[in-house]
Amino acid sequence: MTQFRLTPTVAKLPSTVPFVGPETQERARGKPFDARLGANESVFGASPRALAAMAAADHWQYGDPENHDLKHALADHHGTTPDHIIVGEGIDGLLGYLARMMVAPGDTVVTSEGAYPTFNYHVAGFGGTLHKVPYLDDHEDPAALFAKAAEVNAKLVYLANPDNPMGTAHRGEDIVQSLQALPPQTLLLLDEAYVECAPEGTAVPLPPGDPRLIRLRTFSKVYGLAGARIGYGIGAPDLIAAFDRVRNHFGVNRAAQAGALAALEDTAWLAHVQAQIRSARARIVQIATDNGLTSLPSATNFVTIDCGADDALAKAVLDGLVARGIFIRMPFAAPQNRCIRVSCGTDLMMDAFAAALGPALRDAKKG
Repeated sequence: MTQFRLTPTVAKLPSTVPFVGPETQERARGKPFDARLGANESVFGASPRALAAMAAADHWQYGDPENHDLKHALADHHGTTPDHIIVGEGIDGLLGYLARMMVAPGDTVVTSEGAYPTFNYHVAGFGGTLHKVPYLDDHEDPAALFAKAAEVNAKLVYLANPDNPMGTAHRGEDIVQSLQALPPQTLLLLDEAYVECAPEGTAVPLPPGDPRLIRLRTFSKVYGLAGARIGYGIGAPDLIAAFDRVRNHFGVNRAAQAGALAALEDTAWLAHVQAQIRSARARIVQIATDNGLTSLPSATNFVTIDCGADDALAKAVLDGLVARGIFIRMPFAAPQNRCIRVSCGTDLMMDAFAAALGPALRDAKKG
């Protein structure tokens, strides 16, 4: 009988995935959630123009493997040229391509303890060695990240700004100042998935071709196209060109390309969603305050709430909310795992969360 043979790296990996989806939890519960507030999707939906463009796409055709129209539109949007832009299957897809391009068995990579785990998943899959630094006051710590990169001769260092799972952010100018300590042999992978949710000045004020970093953006958050799986990177042309050596050239489907292009052009809808996010963030903060809890300042489309004790209490609160039909998540690593994380939702979803949090918190404290 033929036996499949995994690579030695993959054969040694545990059978885990970064996230258990809400659909998996709904199947286990035997019923849907009343409020889906754990995946940081935009429950406010995509631009009607984007939905119309996706519906009108010729689905029998493969997507343009060059993503030509979208790349040119993104280049215009960022005041650059298309050779600075790579389009891919969301930030997760681009993270996988970067790992494939740059990480060989034994290569060193630096990230924060408890930061977005999908990046770690890709690095492990190609045999990289991860080095982690702790958060500083619930913020990722660029100085510590870059110092560790110099210490271990890292090829890549991952930094999210704004951050997931804490929602905190650094000023773009401060990150630029920190780059003075980035080792010349290290590429900064700057995940800006939430930058459209953040205050002015959060994005780094650097030219698109700065060779020290690649910036990753997505249409999954404020643009409401998480299900379409489409994102993009901004970087130096020689780095962007290297993606063509490894990427799935037909990975971005035609409907996603059409939807992203229309979403990018619909600035009025973007402003509408940004306003909805600000309103929902304020509501989450108020709900937390009403229950005696403290919220972290958020520059994202979610709010991280400090449950005031340890991970055991936070997990009990999470479980209590899930049992009451509210899907949320919590950070994975201490001390951030003293918190729960709640995505922005509609008024009805916020009402359901408000009704469930108090009883869940009381039960958690009793248990």
